[in-house]
Amino acid sequence: MPLAACSDDSRLVVNSASGAHAFTVEVVDTPETRAQGLMYVMELAPDAGMLFDFKEERGVSFWMRNTFIPLDMIFITADGVVKNVHVNARPHDTTSIPSDGPVQYVLEIPGGRSVELGIEAGDMVEHARIAPAQ
Repeated sequence: MPLAACSDDSRLVVNSASGAHAFTVEVVDTPETRAQGLMYVMELAPDAGMLFDFKEERGVSFWMRNTFIPLDMIFITADGVVKNVHVNARPHDTTSIPSDGPVQYVLEIPGGRSVELGIEAGDMVEHARIAPAQ
């Protein structure tokens, strides 16, 4: 059964040329939880992440204020296509990191993991909230 058919909000899979990569994610979907994000988190397991759901496609921008660990930011369209990946965002950097176009989701994972796993633009993401591309 495809992951997207499951109701478990904590399971997410990125399908890349190098294989299927599973993550356990926390979903944040309110202005308050999205603003908090991974601020003040001191460590993140290699297979853990946070999925930001903006409820509709739009341009978004992130920064690393009060974030203590490097992160990769994977920008994802409403239908689960990886639009772009920002690798190794620096802790405490307040430089804006834009989505470079409309996205509905952003997946934050430990810094450098997207390169290790070969995750890149065009890959597909499966999650209970994401309607797969047709």
